[in-house]
Parts: sequence; C-alpha cells; structure tokens
Amino acid sequence: MTTAEAREQGRAAFETRAWEQAYAQFTAADAASPLPTRDLELLALAAFLAGHDAESAALQERGYRELVRESRPLAAVRCAFWLAVVLLNQGEFARAGGWLARADRLLDDAGRDCAESGYLLAARARQTVAAGDPAVAAEMFAEAVAAGQRHHDVDLVILGRMGRGRALVGMGKVAEGVALLDEAMVDVTAGAAGPLLTGIVYCTVIDACRATFDVRRAREWTAALTRWCDAQPDLVPFRGECQVHRVHVLRDQGAWTDALAEAGRACRQLSDPPGQPAAGAAHYEQAELHRLRGEAAAAEDAYRRAGLGGLDPQPGLALLRLAQGQVAAAVAGLRRALDETPSPIERPGLLAALVEALVVAGDVGDDGDGGAADAADAAAELAEIADAARVPVLTAMSAYATASVRLARGDAAGALTAARRSWAAFREVDTPYDAARARVLVGLACRDLGDADAAQLEFESALRTFRRLSAGPDLERLRSLAGTGGGAATDGGLTPRELEVLRLVAAGRTNRAVADALVLSEKTVARHLSNIFAKLGVSSRAAATAYAYEHGLV
Repeated sequence: MTTAEAREQGRAAFETRAWEQAYAQFTAADAASPLPTRDLELLALAAFLAGHDAESAALQERGYRELVRESRPLAAVRCAFWLAVVLLNQGEFARAGGWLARADRLLDDAGRDCAESGYLLAARARQTVAAGDPAVAAEMFAEAVAAGQRHHDVDLVILGRMGRGRALVGMGKVAEGVALLDEAMVDVTAGAAGPLLTGIVYCTVIDACRATFDVRRAREWTAALTRWCDAQPDLVPFRGECQVHRVHVLRDQGAWTDALAEAGRACRQLSDPPGQPAAGAAHYEQAELHRLRGEAAAAEDAYRRAGLGGLDPQPGLALLRLAQGQVAAAVAGLRRALDETPSPIERPGLLAALVEALVVAGDVGDDGDGGAADAADAAAELAEIADAARVPVLTAMSAYATASVRLARGDAAGALTAARRSWAAFREVDTPYDAARARVLVGLACRDLGDADAAQLEFESALRTFRRLSAGPDLERLRSLAGTGGGAATDGGLTPRELEVLRLVAAGRTNRAVADALVLSEKTVARHLSNIFAKLGVSSRAAATAYAYEHGLV
C-alpha cells in the first residue's frame, strides 16, 4: 500500500468512526512520510478516541509546532485549546494552563477578533467555575456564544451554551440552565458537533441532570449517549462515563441486578489506565447498590475505592453507617460534607440523608437550644431548594423529609399528607424503591392515626417491592416497624442474593446463565441453589420455582 493510499484509508475510517483503524492507517502513512497538518489533526483525534492518550497528546503538540511553523497562528490556537481541554479532563491542570497561556500569547500577535478568542474565553470560564465563581463564568460563556455566532462557528456556540447552562445549574438557576443544555443537546444529537465535543456535551448534560435529580432527562440523554457509544465499537473515552450513567438509570428504575453487573463492567473499564476521573463515580454507584442490598462489607470496600478515586463517598457512606447503628458517625460525616458544599444544587442528597440520621438520633427540632441544625432545619432547607428547582424528584425528596420530621414529632395527619405527596411524585417518575419507602411512611402515619387496615395495605405493597429488588435492610426495617412482620414472611429466610438466584432459576435460567447475570462462578450458584432447596424444604428446581410463584417472590 502506498503512503497516499494509507492516508485515504485513514480518512475513510475516520469518516465512519472506526477510530482504531483510522489511527493505524494514519500512523502507517506518517511513518512512511510525515503527514500534512490536516491529516495530523485527524490522527491525533483518532488516537485519543481509540484510547491512545499519550500518543494523542504528543501528536497534538507536534501539530501545534507545525502550524506555527506554517505561520497559521489561529489554527495553532485552536489546536492548543483542544489539547488543553483533554488535559483538563485528565486532571493535568498546570500543563493545560501552560498551553492556554501559549495560545493566548499567539492571539496577541494574530489579533483577537476571531472565533479562536471565543474558545480561549470558554476555557478561562471553565477555570473560573472551578475557582468557585459560576456567575462570572456564566457571563464569560455568554460572550463565547456571541463570538461563535458572530464568526459562524457552530462548535463554539454549542460549547458556550453547554458551559453557560452548567454554570447556571450550579448557581441554582435550574430552569434557565437546563434550557441551554437541552439546546446544546439538540445540536449534538443532530450531528452538528465534532466527536470530541459531542462526547463532552453528552457527559456534561447528563451530569447536570443527575445533579438536579432530573430523572427523566437523565434517562433520555443516557439512552442517546448509549446509542452514540454503541455506534463506535472501539471508542474508549466516554464509554466508561456512559456505563456509570447507565448504572444510575438502572438503579433508579429498580433493575438492581443489571445495574450491579453494569457497575462491575464500568469499574473494570475505568481502572485501565488508572486515574480516570469517572472511576470514583463508578465505585460509588457500585457501593450504593451493595448498601441497598445489605451487602455491607462490599459496600464499605466500594465506598473506600470511590474515595481513593477522588469522590467524596457521602451521603452513601453515612447511610451505611446509619444502617450499622453508628448514628453519631453518620451525622458527623454528613455535617462535614454539607460544610464543604456551599452550592445549593449539590446539597439535596446530603440534606435528605441528614434528616434521616437526625430523626434516628431524636434531634427533630423545637428544643430551643439554638445549636446545630436539626432535622426540621435540614428539611426546611431541602424544601426551599426543591421549591426553587421545581423538579419532581426533588419535590418527592423534600416531601419525604417533611413527612419523616412530622411523624417523629407526633403530627401523624401532617405526615400522612406529605408522605402521600412524596409517594405520588416518586411513582410519577417511576423510581420504585423510593416510592416503596414513601409507602412505608404512609403506612406508619395511617397506623398512628388508628387505621391499622390502611397501614397493613401500605406495608404489604412496600414489602412486595423490597422483595423484588432484594432490598434486604428495608425488608428487615419494615418487619421491625410493622411489629407483626410487615406481612407474612414468605421468603423462606432466603438472603437477598439467594432470592436473586431463585428468581432467575424460576425464569428458566441455567446455572451458567445465572452465573453470567450475577457475575458469579457456577460453583457459587450451585452452592446458593443447594441452600435455597434446604431452606424451602424442596428438592428440585421445579419445586423451588413453584414456591417462588406461590409466595409472590417473582
């Protein structure tokens, strides 16, 4: 193959998003004869998208030098900008700052009435957000959008809208910020942006949806990101982040077994090479699933890994401590995290968990001590944030916290109203676990009002959901709260993991299929099955399946 043919095949592979093939063809052509700067730019991008980060950075630096040598300062500025963006995403802030300073100096000579000036402004705006001044950053991003429109640069307009939208969300101006993010996503999903910017916009927008508890948008954009990643089989960046987002969506939807398997894949994907920014989030999602299922040791280990990955493991770790009876440790961890989280939009999860912990501690308010915020104070702050954001999940979280405080204070009627509002909102967005927890509160309020029959119906409904999800701690808590066991305990004393195995067996899965679904060995599945037979007093898969259907376990 001639050098020209290799270049043509590299360009063709790039157009079809076959990144590894494009990287190989361009590399072969470059070895035979140095690539022109346009093809060098494509090679650097293909290298990054195929996961060759070090090679990509070296190629970008080489491209910058070539563009300067060719007296093309604006193209060199743009090259330096994208190199800095990649370095910033990898946490190499000093090196990225150096490249931005170098690009800035080039503009001093080339003139600033250009789109490239807008790109550098967007980069500075990002640094301003990181420095804790999102209001100033939002205005800088708006100027970048104006520059993009003035110079007809679509990528710059998308980049500026994304940045401004995320900054506004961080300021608590959710509706205004989300509108800009949606607008950026419309362009991205239509294919208007390059592949690197497309991946960045997807991850930024979904992150904003999760930060604002906008479950519906998160599901919609995560599905779109999944399709985008699946269309590029050898894409390396963004795939791990996509998996983390999918885990979160699956967890919200109650598909915990699938979510746990996906979390394991995400953790493996993001461990090589080590130090990837999304690794902490992957371990945190894994930890949350283990905690919800009552697998305390596995949750503890995953929270630790999340912390080592640079992510604060709160509020999940505090909720684990609360389940372990370490109430003071839970409260202390949450107060510390809240002290370090001034942004209103980042506080709801911490506040909701603090209400739970303080209710358990008996610190529900009206003691007049004027000390640290009590459960009522935390619930009031959460309500203020929810009222401003007007997002269904935040409304549901706030109503749940209010109901918990009112119930603890003996206001059963007020608690019932808030708990029903919470249940309705969680049901509206299809988050079954949270909806079941709200029904437990409804049941407790009904019981305190003397309506035992209504309480029992609520408990039984919640019990079915907790069983289906294998939410072991909630099952035990419900049985304790309900006094009589929260309905007949028909699970035969099976552990959450044994219930999962039984459900898959009842669905007709072989031991190998069960092992693959739960990420276990066949030997472990066989041991679980033996324990299931012994506990249920049956001797065959058919009999175990019949038991599962008769007792509502599937």
